[in-house]
Amino acid sequence: MADATILSRNDRYQQQQQQPQVYIRLTAPVIASVVAFLPVFGIVFSVTWSLLYDFERSTRTHCGVPNYLPSISAAIGGFTPQRYVWRACIGLHCAPRFLVAFTYYNFHMSVRLAEKNKLYGHLAAIACVLHIIENLALLGLTYVASNENHYAHEKFFITFLVSSLCYMLLTIILVKWGRTYDGRTMSARERKSYSTKFTLFVFNISCCFIAAYVYWRHNKYCEPGDHNLIFLTSEL
Repeated sequence: MADATILSRNDRYQQQQQQPQVYIRLTAPVIASVVAFLPVFGIVFSVTWSLLYDFERSTRTHCGVPNYLPSISAAIGGFTPQRYVWRACIGLHCAPRFLVAFTYYNFHMSVRLAEKNKLYGHLAAIACVLHIIENLALLGLTYVASNENHYAHEKFFITFLVSSLCYMLLTIILVKWGRTYDGRTMSARERKSYSTKFTLFVFNISCCFIAAYVYWRHNKYCEPGDHNLIFLTSEL
């Protein structure tokens, strides 16, 4: 009996030694939160540092009318250490997103509709490609500053913006189509996900239109801020 007990203890000890030791455990929500936080931290740090130490240079414009706040391009690429912090954050942010692009593709293709409808599968593939293009364009506009190569920076930004909006729209279509096919009803979690994606898309495209109008007006008229305030007050 004693020998059997010793052998049993030895077996358990060997099994424990063979099992991999877990030192750090990271869940998917934790990783997603960190990845999403990186660009937020990068932009907040860059703008804040520019306000504190490079205010005059970062708010300067081509027509001599200063901005109230630094432009994003100036804050992230015009000065140091802002550009290095932003580039590090975006580099760490984009790496996992390439894996996310293929994960989302498999997610879209996991429904029965993918086996019966070729158009759905093609749209899922296009969404995956757009996601990858968006990441590449973000890396391009991050590492090519506007004051280094304005033409390339502008083209990277336009590519990022267009591919991002198209990807968001396709994702909304795929989630709605794939999860309601053949009379299926979306679960509460799926409805929440769809609602969040739709709200963010509307908010994003609204901000794009407002930014485009402000950019056009600034380049067209180059109005000082006090003139704009008087104009808005008279309109009200």
